[in-house]
Amino acid sequence: MSAADLLINYISRSSFITMFVLAWLSFYFITTFGILISRYFYLKSWLKIEQNSLESMLMGNKSVRDDSVLRKCTSRFGVSFNLLNVCKSVAEKNSTNGLWLLSMIASTSPFIGLFGTVVSILDTFSGLGQSGSASLGVIAPAISEALIATAAGIFVAIPAYSVHLFLKRKAYEVVVSVQREIDLLLSNKNPSKDTDEI
Repeated sequence: MSAADLLINYISRSSFITMFVLAWLSFYFITTFGILISRYFYLKSWLKIEQNSLESMLMGNKSVRDDSVLRKCTSRFGVSFNLLNVCKSVAEKNSTNGLWLLSMIASTSPFIGLFGTVVSILDTFSGLGQSGSASLGVIAPAISEALIATAAGIFVAIPAYSVHLFLKRKAYEVVVSVQREIDLLLSNKNPSKDTDEI
């Protein structure tokens, strides 16, 4: 029996709740990789911009580059510690945008899968009670089919959790680059402070 035949057989014997749970988990799985692809390329390009700006400042430039997120905070108002901290907070928010959804997917997927398994097992035992035949040959296949929902929940949770940690690290790298730029801007504003400490 081919994999397609097994899938069609499983779908035909599954209840509405089981199919709803598997569809929900499929949506979660697709969403996880959609967030990974979009956020990864966004954070990667943003990190490159901030690193280039930081490198130009280390080479002697007194201000951030035009494409840096800090440009809006320094062009009109000069360099202000409070304003730079506001811009850093905005950068933190923008860099971690969407991570809450990955955290929710990672934490709820196993429970959704478990819910599907419990409903399938209850349905199986209800059917066995009505038919009156409770041999191991009847119970074992029904229970193994019910456990597919739990396995699917765990299968979805693992990449969601991994992607969450991966993107969180990328967002951290962006925020660290922004903080280093802020430190350089403030040290350029108060050069006497550095010499006094030496």
